[in-house]
Amino acid sequence: MHERPSTAAPALRLVIATLLAAVGAVLVLAGLASVARSVAGGSSPSASAVAIASRQPSPASSNPAASAPDASGAATPAGPVGSPLPSGDPVLVGAGDIGRCDGTADEDTAALVDGTPGIVFTLGDNAYEQGTDQQFRDCFGLSWGRFKDRIMLPVPGNHDHETDNAAGYRAYFGDAATPAGTTWYSRDIGAWHVLVLDSTCSRVDGGCGTDSPQGNWLRADLASSTARCTLALFHHPRFSSGEHGSDPSVAPFWDALYAAGADLVLNGHDHDYERFGPQDPQGRPDQARGIVEIVAGTGGADLRPFGASTPSGIARSSIAHGVLVLTLQPSGWAYRFVSTEGSFSDQGTGTCH
Repeated sequence: MHERPSTAAPALRLVIATLLAAVGAVLVLAGLASVARSVAGGSSPSASAVAIASRQPSPASSNPAASAPDASGAATPAGPVGSPLPSGDPVLVGAGDIGRCDGTADEDTAALVDGTPGIVFTLGDNAYEQGTDQQFRDCFGLSWGRFKDRIMLPVPGNHDHETDNAAGYRAYFGDAATPAGTTWYSRDIGAWHVLVLDSTCSRVDGGCGTDSPQGNWLRADLASSTARCTLALFHHPRFSSGEHGSDPSVAPFWDALYAAGADLVLNGHDHDYERFGPQDPQGRPDQARGIVEIVAGTGGADLRPFGASTPSGIARSSIAHGVLVLTLQPSGWAYRFVSTEGSFSDQGTGTCH
C-alpha cells in the first residue's frame, strides 16, 4: 500500500530540509578531519591486528578485501584477491613442494596459475618422491606441466636431488634450470635482479659454504649487479616455524645477500605459508636493511602444522594450498597469497633498499 503524501506546510518542509543539510555537512567535515589525522599520524596496527593463522584463519587474513601488514608491519589497503594487477610491471606466480601422483592439490594450485598471467617460479621439490623422469612426467607434468613454457624460474629441492645429480629436474626443465650448466643462476627481470640458488647443500658439489663454488659465484654475481632491487629463490628457508624449522646450512646465502643489500627471499621446504618482517642474518628485526622472507611450500604436498613460532614472523597459515603472486615494481613489490578455496589470504607491499 502506498503512503499518503505529506500534509506538512511548505515552509515547515523547507526548515526541515535546511536542518538535515546542515547536519550532513557537519558529519562530512568530521569524517574528513578524522582521515586527515590518520594520514598525518601514520598509525600502524597493534600486535593483535597482525595476520597470524595456523589452524584457523584470523578474520583479517580470511577476508580477501581486508588490509594486511606490509613488509614493515604497517597495514596496506588490499583489493579483492582476484582484482587485476598493475599493468606494466613483471608478475611472478608460483609455490614450492608441488607435484604428487597421490593427490589433487597440485591440480588445484595449477588452476590458480592458469588464471594468473606472468612468469612462473617453483620453490623446489617439484616432483615427489624422488624427482625421477617418470615422476616429473606423470606427477608434475600433468598439473603444472601444462604451462611449462612459462616456468622461467625453476628451483631444485631435496626431493629433486633424490635422483642422482638432480637428473630428472635437469632433464625436465632443460636450459631454464641450468642456463650456465649449474643448478644456480640469475636473471634480470624488469628492474629486478633475480637469483636462483641450490640449497640442498649435501648434494651440491662443494656445498653452500662461503668459499664453495656456489658461494663464490653468489658474491661475484651480486657484486656485478646494478639493480636496485634483488630477489633470491631457494628451497630451504633460513628461518621457519614449520616442521623442518630454520636451516643454518643456508646462512652463507643470507650473509652474502644481506651484505649486498638484497630485499626479498622466497623459499619452500616447509609445507605451509609464512611471511617474516625484515631481518638480518641472525634473525634480528632490521627495518633499514633487513631481508623479507616468504615461505610458500603450498603447491600440492600435504600441509603440515607449525612448531614453535620464530621471531619476526608476521603471517602464517598451514590450512590452505595456494600460490604466491609477486609484482616486481621499479622500487618495491606487491605480494598476495591466493589459496585454492579462499580460506586464507595475505597481501601487501614492500619497498626496496
